[in-house]
Amino acid sequence: MDATTLAVAQEIDFSFWALFARATFIVKIVMIMLIAASFWAWSIIIQKYIVYRKAKKDAEAFDQAFWSGEPLDELFDNLGSDPEGSQARIFAAAMTEWRRSHDAEGQLIPNAQSRIERSMNVAIAREADDMQSGLGYLATIGSVTPFIGLFGTVMGIMNAFIEIAEQQNTSLAVVAPGIAEALLATALGLLAAIPAVVFYNQLSTIADKVLGGYEAFADEFATILSRQLDS
Repeated sequence: MDATTLAVAQEIDFSFWALFARATFIVKIVMIMLIAASFWAWSIIIQKYIVYRKAKKDAEAFDQAFWSGEPLDELFDNLGSDPEGSQARIFAAAMTEWRRSHDAEGQLIPNAQSRIERSMNVAIAREADDMQSGLGYLATIGSVTPFIGLFGTVMGIMNAFIEIAEQQNTSLAVVAPGIAEALLATALGLLAAIPAVVFYNQLSTIADKVLGGYEAFADEFATILSRQLDS
């Protein structure tokens, strides 16, 4: 490499904005898509952490009230039919069905236990849908964005070779900008994919633990109601 070529290469701006500005239209679209996917992934991650943290606090607060010795009917009256907190809503669904399972004379309608358990299962399924919403998008971002970045890389390298052919020059000043733009697309793809994959696995684990707590509570509550029915 001669001194003139080196001087020209050193004068080229390789900052992010310069690389983006020099990129072709297709590569720019790819970069914009990857940046948008990265912001979308982080918004889901932050939102889910807030939701899961609140769910844990609500469950702890409800457990204290539930096991405090307060009569279940009074607890249900205090909470209402649509309380705040997922575990409280599961409890409210069971208590609502419990009260509906009594006839006008106060006698228990047959098969009340199975109906109450189904009510809690439906409530848990509804909470699971809310708890896991958005995680599928993280999985999609984590699996798709590397290939989108690779597409941008291929287009960038192809444009670099076209530039070489047009200028009949293989110097660093001609090759370096196109290669750098192509590699930037790959970097953006990984920047979106890696956090999405890592936090998808972590958030899925947290969601499973929270939902497991709801299922454990439903089993305990069903046992308590079974004792009352048997007595």
